[in-house]
Amino acid sequence: TSSALRSAQACEACAPALVLDTRKTTPAHRELEKAAVAAGGGTNHRHGLFDRVLVKDNHLALTGMSMTAAVDRARSEYPDLLIEVEADDLDGVRAAAEAGVDWILLDNMSTADLREAVAVAAGRSRLEASGGMTLDRAAEAARTGVDAISVGALTHSAPSLDLGLDITE
Repeated sequence: TSSALRSAQACEACAPALVLDTRKTTPAHRELEKAAVAAGGGTNHRHGLFDRVLVKDNHLALTGMSMTAAVDRARSEYPDLLIEVEADDLDGVRAAAEAGVDWILLDNMSTADLREAVAVAAGRSRLEASGGMTLDRAAEAARTGVDAISVGALTHSAPSLDLGLDITE
């Protein structure tokens, strides 16, 4: 199946949650693969490291900044960009929502934790489930009430099109 077909299948399985692609694309084919995802009904997400601020736990650890301080600094330095925080547990979700981030990336959380994250965030931030999303896992995650599911397999694992051009008389 192609990226477009995989995207269409994921969108059908995950509705009403958005199905997002990722930056994980074949070198030199990003635009083509992202166009295929969009053609299948998916949403192009994060074309590069330039279009959104992503705060990860490593950033906080390296800088010694609190979540709130990091978010405030990002908003000050990049006022036109959305701020997203990666959270791998419910404490991280709570801190990110309290800091007022636009999006919280729920990294490799169990279905129960995704459901709880929806309750913890309580609409303060949009929620993106991510990490090892197969079609079945994405559909299960969508049923928890998250806003979006990012599915790297739409691009990085889609098989290439076997296209040939035979000319005969």
